[in-house]
Amino acid sequence: MRLVLISLAASLVAATPALANEARVEARGGVAWSNGDSEAIAGVAAGYDYDLGSTAFVGAEISADKILDGAANRVGVGFSGRVGAKIAEVGKLYAVGGYTTKFCELCDGTWTAGAGYQHSFGKLYGKVEYRHFFVKDSTIDVDAVAVGLGVKF
Repeated sequence: MRLVLISLAASLVAATPALANEARVEARGGVAWSNGDSEAIAGVAAGYDYDLGSTAFVGAEISADKILDGAANRVGVGFSGRVGAKIAEVGKLYAVGGYTTKFCELCDGTWTAGAGYQHSFGKLYGKVEYRHFFVKDSTIDVDAVAVGLGVKF
């Protein structure tokens, strides 16, 4: 199923280059917390945003994030979409959601939902994003806040 979704997303990106607004890559880090415990997180992401007129956009993203507790050797791979509003010429306020593969030993893949803000500095951008991870098994849900620094193409 994941392979089908990845193939579909790749074909949509390749088939509609005239609608492209910007491609982006970023490094990010932050903190994840659940049930009173918190851990540092770090990761990378790549995405593509499409204009929906002059004030809105949609985008797709693939990411790899790791909880930095030393004991967990898992990297969660995420497949997300985002939709939002362009704020002036330099900002994007957006809602984000998607699926992340197994990122901890006791949890299966999770659905995520959140929101963020991205601010452009020329070809560079910074962003802050909140995500809630809806863990499918009996493990307690996880929240995370991350900041990112990236480049747009």
